[in-house]
Amino acid sequence: MSVFASSCAPAEGWLAVAGLGPGAVGLVTPEAAEALAQATDVVGYLPYVERVPPRPGLVRHASDNREELARARQAIELAAAGRRVVVVSSGDPGVFAMAAAVCEALEAGPPAWGGVELRVLPGITAMLAASARAGAPLGHDFCAINLSDNLKPWALIERRLRLAVEADFAIALYNPRSKARPEGFARALQVLREAGGGTRPVLFARAVSTPDEHLDVVGLDEATPEMADMRTVVIVGSSQTRLLARPAGALLYTPRSVSGDAA
Repeated sequence: MSVFASSCAPAEGWLAVAGLGPGAVGLVTPEAAEALAQATDVVGYLPYVERVPPRPGLVRHASDNREELARARQAIELAAAGRRVVVVSSGDPGVFAMAAAVCEALEAGPPAWGGVELRVLPGITAMLAASARAGAPLGHDFCAINLSDNLKPWALIERRLRLAVEADFAIALYNPRSKARPEGFARALQVLREAGGGTRPVLFARAVSTPDEHLDVVGLDEATPEMADMRTVVIVGSSQTRLLARPAGALLYTPRSVSGDAA
């Protein structure tokens, strides 16, 4: 018997954590759209809550950044009281987003929360949307690293960056450069170069699928901190990643097979 709950929603209160995708309405999954249509309450960070149109019978609970656990507890309390609650994240809720925060809150919460039904509804995360726009830079083994040091020390970020280059992964970098920590991405680029990143191609994909979308591909030695902000996902290619120039538009991709002399 499976230890996991059924994906079917119960008749009364329930809690769903849904990913709204990278920005375009067309990239919200039908499953997430259906949950939002049934919801009595939407809980989330203000910019994401504002992506859910208001309607009669829906209460939108917006909160500030860095309030993930308080947001999760509020959503659980609403669901325990019989409300139909959707916690919204951008991208996929399980990738550096709210699904883990909700699980943490449930683990630390009172025994009564053990009966709250939870569904995590996947979405299209930024690295997948960016990869699709550019071609297929994640076509072989890759990893994702969050460059924010709010919840982990910088020394751990640096170690993971070095090991990722050593293992020759393509690397998706989330939260590269914020106003509060503009120096972090410069340090990350330096670490990647010192670790042997060489001239690997780097994709800067900003606001993919929105009117502000902008993509740029440069060599690692040409990448500068100012090329990224918090709306940008950065994909550093492996030693095998290549840029294919063609009249119909360039393609950045990593071949499915790896040669024996990969660095």
